[in-house]
Amino acid sequence: MKNNFFLFITILTFQFACAQQNEIKFFSLEVGYFYGSILDHNPGIEHLITGHPTGIIASISRKTYGFNEWESRYNFPDWGLTFVHQDLKNEFLGENYSLLGHFNFYMLDRSLTIGIGQGISYATNPYDPETNFNNNAFGTRLLATTLFRINYTKENIYKGIGLQAGLGLIHYSNGNFKAPNASTNTFFANVGVSYLINNVNFPARIPHGAWRSSNYKERIKYNLVFRTGVNEADVNGLGQHPFYVFSVFADKRINYKSSFQVGADVFFSDFLIDLMRYEAAVFPNRGVTGDEDYRRIGVFVGHELRFGKLGVVTQVGKYVYRDYEFENSTYNRLGLKMYFYRDRIFTAITLKAHFAKAEGIEFGLGIRI
Repeated sequence: MKNNFFLFITILTFQFACAQQNEIKFFSLEVGYFYGSILDHNPGIEHLITGHPTGIIASISRKTYGFNEWESRYNFPDWGLTFVHQDLKNEFLGENYSLLGHFNFYMLDRSLTIGIGQGISYATNPYDPETNFNNNAFGTRLLATTLFRINYTKENIYKGIGLQAGLGLIHYSNGNFKAPNASTNTFFANVGVSYLINNVNFPARIPHGAWRSSNYKERIKYNLVFRTGVNEADVNGLGQHPFYVFSVFADKRINYKSSFQVGADVFFSDFLIDLMRYEAAVFPNRGVTGDEDYRRIGVFVGHELRFGKLGVVTQVGKYVYRDYEFENSTYNRLGLKMYFYRDRIFTAITLKAHFAKAEGIEFGLGIRI
């Protein structure tokens, strides 16, 4: 999860570095309060829902105005860093402190904001087999954190001061890096105030002109990717194990924003070896011998949303070979890619899951030809 956070920071820094020297940078500050409820998404966390979580959200955002083409293509979004402090109002969960990279997208004449953030959180009271065995939601102090908000926004009402209010969801999970990992989802209402620095000099927004998005379409490209990471089965004490994924796929970019993908994955998941042996020993009536093949093969389709050198990947796959039935036969992948060297090399951080059930956080390196 720490690497997930550092990649997002690197991406934001890269956006700064790629800007030309004569670009004028504008920033806004925001601080707000939220109040919510932990959703009962898993029967195993009912004992952790004892109050209404509260917290603060503070952020600094880079305001775009069309200096770079992707800014106007996406209606001049904001991007930056967000800090979140949340009191989960439960003695076993404690408090979480988060730092996230974020994007804010504007709609309805910039009165509606959709904010998406991803980063890392520090849990003050994670699971401990002796002192805090009741916390089956957070198995580690460091957690991956996702923030989603929809706000009514009114910017620069008076001398740069603005207001926003709306609804949101914040998710904490370690991506099965270590058991337990039931995770939490907090649905909340929030209200806050913002301030646009140097608001009197903010320029008129620059449109991208008549250059069509479809002019960025490309021929079919072929990709090879190696992904790896560490995860653990949901049974406490089985231990963490490495996994390896080899992927090959074709992609077709149809315009500035979108590419479509089709391909295959081969999974080598060592944690399944211990899980199969455990199930064979503890639940002999399930028909598992412990000698099943731990390897799996899947085929997938996907979509990639491009922001200059940054890509947001969404994939849905189906296993065509698996000797041991772990979770269901459909899997999904969501994450970030960063392109280098004329878009021929890329790094990626992705979360592989079975619907809402995470299997592991993947760190990948690929080539596109």
